[in-house]
Amino acid sequence: MASKKIRSALISVYHKDGLEPIIHELGRLGVKIYSTGGTQRFIEGLGVAVEAVEQLTSYPSILDGRVKTLHPKVFGGLLARREESHLAQLEQYDIPEIDLVIVDLYPFEETVASTDDEAEIIEKIDIGGIALIRGAAKNFNDVVVVPSKGEYGMLLQLLREQDGVSSLAERRELARRAFLVSSHYDTAIFQYFSADREGEAFKQSILESEPLRYGENPHQEAVFYGRLEDMFEKIGGKELSYNNLVDIDAAVGLMREFKDAAPTFAILKHTNSCGVATRSAILEAWKDALAGDNISAFGGILISNTTIDLPTAQEIDQIFYEVLIAPDFDADALEFLSKKKKRILLRIKDWHVNRRSFKSLLNGVIEQDTDLRIESAGELKTATKRAPTDDEVESLLFANICAKHLKSNTIVLAKGKQLVGMGCGQTSRVDALKQAILKARSFGFELEGAVMASDAFFPFPDCVEIAHEAGITAVIQPGGSIKDQESIDFCDGHGMAMVLTGVRHFKH
Repeated sequence: MASKKIRSALISVYHKDGLEPIIHELGRLGVKIYSTGGTQRFIEGLGVAVEAVEQLTSYPSILDGRVKTLHPKVFGGLLARREESHLAQLEQYDIPEIDLVIVDLYPFEETVASTDDEAEIIEKIDIGGIALIRGAAKNFNDVVVVPSKGEYGMLLQLLREQDGVSSLAERRELARRAFLVSSHYDTAIFQYFSADREGEAFKQSILESEPLRYGENPHQEAVFYGRLEDMFEKIGGKELSYNNLVDIDAAVGLMREFKDAAPTFAILKHTNSCGVATRSAILEAWKDALAGDNISAFGGILISNTTIDLPTAQEIDQIFYEVLIAPDFDADALEFLSKKKKRILLRIKDWHVNRRSFKSLLNGVIEQDTDLRIESAGELKTATKRAPTDDEVESLLFANICAKHLKSNTIVLAKGKQLVGMGCGQTSRVDALKQAILKARSFGFELEGAVMASDAFFPFPDCVEIAHEAGITAVIQPGGSIKDQESIDFCDGHGMAMVLTGVRHFKH
């Protein structure tokens, strides 16, 4: 029968507000009520009859209240299908049917927001309540589930206007809402445990928001959630925009790979690096990064892995840029750079990168592990007869990092730890390579002896053929194509070295 009348209810709520009219309606309808602890006392205070769960189970609340409702006499009555075999077992074991469950979960998110005490936070992970919600929702054919205060209004209408009789459609809708509540609750707990610094990143996301001037375009509104001051000291310049933040995120992600390397400079535009170089001094790193593409550098985001000195600041000042990021600035360099009031200077305090990444799309959100994998020399597998030289290995690893942080499809050309050409965001790998060669030559680079990195495998040998014609001598790629051997054979026939990483670095 699709319609069911509520004759019994189990109520276990953390917050009692909004519950009083429901209790009075249940009393009016003569519904048998079971409850625990503070909720039981609240119901008794309203003058409505209630039976303690402990009386039903013949067990007290134990382990400081951690175990109260987790008992066959509770979950048996909750999960039993109203059919002969299940009802016979309920009678055999003296288990009453439970037709309604009302739960308000422990306030986990509110606790995270209000304290750093992990023991207190862990105690606010609801176990019994979430089990009751899931059990009742699973048995929606026979049980009404009210998983949060948000559903009190729907329940009151059902009690007042329908005298506690629910339709299958109503019970199914409440079950849908129940699993929405439980999934959100579990996601919040997962994010707390996934966040760095004992949940600090999670607390940032729920505590603070900052309106931005606009989004990607002036007609789009935008907001940032988090605490930028935990990562950066903003020394000067105008307010950060949506696009600034997106580019800064990309810049930090890239330079994090080089934070312990020799002086390295990178220039990014629209989240893609147009210049990267590692040198023995930061001034030389800046000059060689700029040489990679001094046209795209206009209006870009600049980032260094080491302190900016005055000579470097004076060279940087010759171009227009949006943001300059560094671990520190020499006093005279900072004084010099600060003369242009609109330029944004950021002193980076923490190279933090979220370990999980999210993106809204369609009518939902997708989530994944952040790509924090990067390959070392010991992990490279030489696929060709000729192994790369030590210098080529250094350049290949450098190029591989650069490729990881460019939009797919991407090809990177490098020479002596300098990005000399790149093609990114292309619909074919051949187009990406042709773009990289064209850019390199347009900025005066000779490609004889250069190396090539690809973010994914070569489906055909055409890329290594084109690379050889350009003068490239060594290649790094994940491998995994059914035609890998064709590319390897071409390299063997033309004195090129190829190493395989086994790791793809797509970036969509």
